[in-house]
Amino acid sequence: MEERDQKRLIHLGLNIAFYRKLQGKTQEQLAERVGISAKYLSQIETATVPQPISLRLLFALADAFEVQPAQLLEFER
Repeated sequence: MEERDQKRLIHLGLNIAFYRKLQGKTQEQLAERVGISAKYLSQIETATVPQPISLRLLFALADAFEVQPAQLLEFER
């Protein structure tokens, strides 16, 4: 995986963690809501190892946060 893509996945995971914490949800609560394991969500949010996700999961997370999917993909430079 290219370094650029790795950085994007790390930022995506950090954005997911940000929105989850902003809404006061635990990883377990969010994972259950979107149909994944808490362990997988933890891996996505961890900035040390980039974890790819599907568009279906991206959409489910956006719906859970009540934001547009693009907001999860907005990264500061």
